[in-house]
Amino acid sequence: MESLRVGLVGYGGSGRGIHGRLLRELGQRVTCVVTRGRAEQVHADWPGARVVPDVASLVQHAAELDLVVVASPTGDHVSSVAPLLQARLPVVVDKPLAPREHEAAELVRLANEVGGRLTVFQNRRWDPEQLTLRAVLAAGELGRVHRFERRWERFRPQPQHRWKEQDVQAGGLLLDLGAHLVDSAIQLFGPAVSVTAELRTLTTPAFDDVFMALTHAPDADGHSVISHLQAGSLVGAPGPRTRVLGDEAAYLVTHYEGEPTPFELLDLSVGRPGFEGWLVRGDERTPVPRAPGGHVDLYRDVVRWVTDGGPPPVDPWDAVRTARVLDAALVSAREHRAVPLA
Repeated sequence: MESLRVGLVGYGGSGRGIHGRLLRELGQRVTCVVTRGRAEQVHADWPGARVVPDVASLVQHAAELDLVVVASPTGDHVSSVAPLLQARLPVVVDKPLAPREHEAAELVRLANEVGGRLTVFQNRRWDPEQLTLRAVLAAGELGRVHRFERRWERFRPQPQHRWKEQDVQAGGLLLDLGAHLVDSAIQLFGPAVSVTAELRTLTTPAFDDVFMALTHAPDADGHSVISHLQAGSLVGAPGPRTRVLGDEAAYLVTHYEGEPTPFELLDLSVGRPGFEGWLVRGDERTPVPRAPGGHVDLYRDVVRWVTDGGPPPVDPWDAVRTARVLDAALVSAREHRAVPLA
């Protein structure tokens, strides 16, 4: 696979710990990094890489770059992404694309004006459980699905002091984990037509306790799936990670990235290598073979997108649709009502 010259905006937990790791695994070259305090880390990780203080400085070296990855705080996405698109650089933006729907839509329209070189890092589409669940649904093993549940819960009574916990406008679990949860539900079961939400701040200024109920568009028979999506930082006993209910079986994942939940410890601790979750029919449990793939495949698709053209790995309009749901969730929680989505 061709090695691209990659610019990276931000070198914190996301830029270094996720994007940098995946790019290295795929044999890509980070050649320019925007950071103000991590130059030593950059030079240790990517010898010879240029370190610049801001996006404007990076744009000056646009001719030396094939791709730019934006892993800055969400509140900086609009100001970071716009000049990169105007410089006609292909851009991967960490999710969420922007804090609000209208800002996300403006970026996509700008990208289309200059050649459509924009995609969004919705890496959880490549999670083993998501890939496996898509295969289970495609095989029809659950019958007609009526409910999808996914939880992203942790116990962090002492919150970290970083922008994700402290930034009321662009931080919090609604925009962080909520963007993943909504994107996963829509990818599996189609567009949402209404959302009901409960949002609370328990230990941080930004939302750290999130519940959303999405009603998906009905099928030709008028049947709708309802998604229950939860994210919390003060959950001492996390529930099952994923549960999908159909009229013939359920799909159940009790762990998350190798971390057992109380459900797994109590009853479903028969984990087997090469399997991801269970098909459950009453007392009958059958382990499900794990579908192949992983997060690095997103960047494989990015490299093909940059070098060969074609559609982006993630349509940026999908990120706009997710932002619309998250905006509606804010209204729902504030006004205590279900909010329809046009």
